[in-house]
This record gives sequence, C-alpha cells and structure tokens, in this order.
Amino acid sequence: MKTEEQFKALSVNEFTRAADRYETEHAGVYNICKKDYPDILEEVKKEPFKTLLDAGCGTAPMLSLLTKDFPDKQFTGIDITPKMIAVAKAKRLPNTTFICGDCENLPFDDASFDVIICSQSFHHYPNPKNFLQSANRCLTPRGRLILRDMTMKNPIVHWFVNNLELPLLNKFGYGDVHCYNQTELQTLCDQTQLTLERFEQRKGMKLHAVIRKNTSVL
Repeated sequence: MKTEEQFKALSVNEFTRAADRYETEHAGVYNICKKDYPDILEEVKKEPFKTLLDAGCGTAPMLSLLTKDFPDKQFTGIDITPKMIAVAKAKRLPNTTFICGDCENLPFDDASFDVIICSQSFHHYPNPKNFLQSANRCLTPRGRLILRDMTMKNPIVHWFVNNLELPLLNKFGYGDVHCYNQTELQTLCDQTQLTLERFEQRKGMKLHAVIRKNTSVL
C-alpha cells in the first residue's frame, strides 16, 4: 500500500503530464471531466453566493465558465500540481486567485467561502477526511460543498474498481486512490460534522453530492 505522500506524488506527476492538453481535443481520459461542468454550473446557480473555491481546479475550466456567468463574484482555485496552476494563471481570469496547495489542508481563513466545488479530484485524496474537515472550516455558515466524482452502486463493481482497477492504474503512473459509495461518503460526513444533503448516482457512474456545513454543531 502506498503512503499518502506517494499517492500525492503520483497525482502531481500525472497532471503535470496532462496540463498542456487537459482542455484540448486530445485530453484522452480527462474528457469525461467535461461532462461534470453543466451539472456543477446548474447546482451553483441554485443559491446566491459571493465567494467560491474550486478545490482541485486543474487548469480552471470550471472557473472559466463561472467567471462568465458570475462576473461580480470572487473566485479562488487551488491545485496541488504547479503546472496546472501555471496554465490556469495564464488565463488571467477576472476576480480569480490561484494557489498551488494541498486540498487536504486548505490554506484559507475560517468561513472564507460560500461554496466549494470539487470535480473529479476527491478520488485522488489519500485522506479525504482531512479535506472535508478543512472544507467545513473554510465554509461560511450554511455553506455548501458541491462534489462530483465517480461512484458505483453495485458492490461487486465498487470492490473491483477500488481493489483491482485503481491499483493497476497506480502502476501506470496515475494517482487515483479510492472511489466512494453513498455509505462511505455518509460516514466521512458524519466524522467531519457535515450534512450529506443529497447523494445521486447519475448517468455514467457519476457521483453528484451536495454537502452542507452544519451550523448546529459548535
């Protein structure tokens, strides 16, 4: 079993290689990420907000869309891969700040963001509990985390992916750690005093979740 730092190093190496083609027609497997953007945008629009963090922002494809639809809001993107952040910064998006950092230890003040989005990044975190605790701290009261990832209802498929497919991908230089089902995500939310408000498995084994900061817990 790889250590947390080994998993993170794999992810940095993987996305350093992918950064220049991540948003092109030659993105390969990363083209599946593009299917998340409309659903995230729809979810963001459901509630008013002033500040938004994209955790695992990559080259900022989602923030590029959001800055067009919400030109008066403040945006921040964080990613662990320096090359991804370099490409994102080169876009010079308005009202947007980019930081190279670890999503498991968000370097922001308490209650900094009304919304945190996380798309196809969560399954790369070796300690997802740290990320959720950090997100909880950084969210404003009643703030929400919009999470998109991969999930499997079938327990056999879930076992196969996490015990055979992802370890095989690790051998080929990919930093995938674990894909979560509803029970696992609920447990993580319980442990971090967050409310799993909605969990859906959408077409293509897509996880769509809305996680709420629980203001009743002091």
